[in-house]
Amino acid sequence: MTGTVGLFEAKTHLSELVARVEAGEEVIITRHNKPVAKLVPVADAPQFDVKRRRAAIAGLEALRERLRHEHGSMTTAEIVALVRDARDERDEQIWRNVTGRRARP
Repeated sequence: MTGTVGLFEAKTHLSELVARVEAGEEVIITRHNKPVAKLVPVADAPQFDVKRRRAAIAGLEALRERLRHEHGSMTTAEIVALVRDARDERDEQIWRNVTGRRARP
């Protein structure tokens, strides 16, 4: 269940809102009738599963060996260059989304 309250009311009745959230409700806080925040219950952390972790690590190691066998090894410099290229590409996309044009060279 989701409830909506104004910011002033949220400040005035915070303890009550927290109790509602603890009971499983989500509360949306508005300012001038526009949603600005959401109070939600904190999810319990999933149990740590040693078997799943070991299986995932084994899968990654097998993938690494398969890629090394099929494509050869990569140097640290090559890995760093790939990461930098990916970051530059991401930054360019963010810039385009914000401004509608390409970033300056």
